[in-house]
Amino acid sequence: MQLKLSNRTVDGIMIVDCNGRIVFGEESASLRETLKQLITQNNRIVLNLGGVSYIDSGGLGTLVALYTSGRKSGGAIKLANLTPRVGDLLQVTKLVTIFEVYDTEEQAVQSFRKGVAA
Repeated sequence: MQLKLSNRTVDGIMIVDCNGRIVFGEESASLRETLKQLITQNNRIVLNLGGVSYIDSGGLGTLVALYTSGRKSGGAIKLANLTPRVGDLLQVTKLVTIFEVYDTEEQAVQSFRKGVAA
């Protein structure tokens, strides 16, 4: 399934809804390009991964690169609504210790209000 991206703003935070697979190639490039553009508008971004069915190593590399870009811009990219499969993948790769991961989009948005996340 092709990766479909849509974005919206909630309380000043950019939400990017991802649906499909984040895999090496066109999907990862699309995600990277979309977020590069969005970061220039708003460096506080939540990636809603509730519709993501699969991430491969190229997709993980893209997420890490986006995380770094978010930090360099003085903002943050946080993850929300991980499916069990994606959550397990982040656990196994230990990336769950790098990213700020939230059960819900609302929790991720609230975390920006608290300033530095716990």
